[in-house]
Amino acid sequence: MTKFFDNFADLASFIATETGDHDRSSTYERAFLEHDERAKLSPVEDTSPLEMPDPDQSRAAVEMVMATLFDVFRDTRLEPFTADLAWGFVNSFHVVAKRINDREDDAAKELGDLARSFDPSEIYAQQIEDAQILCQTLQSCRDAMECMRDHAAEVFRVETGRPYAPTRGSRVSSGVTASMIDARDFLAARSRERREQYLPEGPVVIFSGGQIWEDHDLLWRGLDSIRARVPEMVLATTAQTKGCDAIAQAWASARGVKSIQFRLDRRLGAKAAFVRNDRLLMLNPVEGVICEGSGIQMNLAQKLRRAGVPLHVVKLDQQKHVATPSKGRGRVSGATIDERPSNPRTANHM
Repeated sequence: MTKFFDNFADLASFIATETGDHDRSSTYERAFLEHDERAKLSPVEDTSPLEMPDPDQSRAAVEMVMATLFDVFRDTRLEPFTADLAWGFVNSFHVVAKRINDREDDAAKELGDLARSFDPSEIYAQQIEDAQILCQTLQSCRDAMECMRDHAAEVFRVETGRPYAPTRGSRVSSGVTASMIDARDFLAARSRERREQYLPEGPVVIFSGGQIWEDHDLLWRGLDSIRARVPEMVLATTAQTKGCDAIAQAWASARGVKSIQFRLDRRLGAKAAFVRNDRLLMLNPVEGVICEGSGIQMNLAQKLRRAGVPLHVVKLDQQKHVATPSKGRGRVSGATIDERPSNPRTANHM
């Protein structure tokens, strides 16, 4: 039966009811929170009583745009291009959130300068209050943009089977009076939030593998097993866009596991991959998963073993219905997925 709606609010309520998306709805409510009735979007503008958009309508709009894009092009000659278009839609939220973030950084620096130069005058009190409102307004706008980006990214993952990732940089998700103490408290809280976003706390599990891999179920089961033992794990990968690393990144996105992608520093030339391996070791990982690939994976596996890190090595011939390539230089050998990690400190299977 076809339903008709007189306004967008009714449509948003219908979608929320039909999907039962209570978790997503509460996420929007938190992200679209108004810290103050007043808003200030630039240092030269006066404060004004601007409200945030309605969370339910915003959620419905994002879901409608993404779902419609895939539905309209499905089973047509344009279907192969749908993922690229959808990625661009998700990425637009990411780019705008990054720009807001940069403005927020500038505003926070200005607030910090004011907080360090206390002045008992009314002019100073107004300046620091305006600076705080500007910071809070930009923070709430960034939170809303990141919320919509993450929602669109989840639809993208469900439709395409792979997580959204920006081409460069990180993807992180996420009221005061005019006194110096409040300003410093605000900056300290903001600093703690950023440290957690860009340096997530938790035991690190390193993952790396070759670019040719077909049995994603094997890797997902193994990662699920590790997560059962290390529920607060943070996944660190070598950030390849296809093969094992892409499968692991898709798993992390689906399971809600925080991940760190270590891309190559091309300025280092031929040694870039080996320097990256060293940087991964500096995270003090609690476990490592190496899938058979090239000499880069072999080097990382050797370094993990020398460091005494419990290690799982997954071979190509462990895949289901996948032919094993001929032996050659650079193959990683070691424990199979049915064996215990090579370090005796860990007794669980992957």
